Amino acid sequence: MQSVLLAVDRLNAFIGKAFAWCIVILTLAISYEVFRRYVLRDPTTWAYDVSLMLYGALFMMAGAYTLSRNGHVRGDFLYRNWRPATQAKTDLVLYFLFYFPGILALIYSGWGYFHLSYLLNEHSSFSPDGPVIWPFKALIPITGVLMLLQGVVEVARCIICIRTGDWPQRLHDVEEMEKIILEEAANRADREGTTTGAL
Repeated sequence: MQSVLLAVDRLNAFIGKAFAWCIVILTLAISYEVFRRYVLRDPTTWAYDVSLMLYGALFMMAGAYTLSRNGHVRGDFLYRNWRPATQAKTDLVLYFLFYFPGILALIYSGWGYFHLSYLLNEHSSFSPDGPVIWPFKALIPITGVLMLLQGVVEVARCIICIRTGDWPQRLHDVEEMEKIILEEAANRADREGTTTGAL
């Protein structure tokens, strides 16, 4: 079971990291636009559309990756003090009450939004040479499917944690400094408590 969970994590990590390259392309495109606009006095007609589409693609396609790393925002000042099983029970309820209904609505409405755009061969109306935008709108339902898949994995993790009392292993890229500092403080307090008890 753990290998299946980590395989989905790896899939979403691969997709999220691939789309992270949008930042590099976006930086180059905006730098080129600034050079053309302020040095050559000849702005491009496509920079706004490119920046909007690349940023949107990056933001959407990073969602499942962020969830796989447990990186979305939550009320940690309460949550982190709970036992793992309590955390898992709370997460499980919230996934079914809010997460899955929202993701299913995203897939359903996103598909309709993309399909209409495709049928109309929609072009951007923000610039004179508006590029075709339906391929970028296709990312909306794709994002929904990836988020749904990762949500199922997270529910499985909640069930495992409720049964065992500990969260199952997940892949990590980096650790937040706050987490490292809190772990070091807890370890230091444990050591000092052990030393005091020995005396």
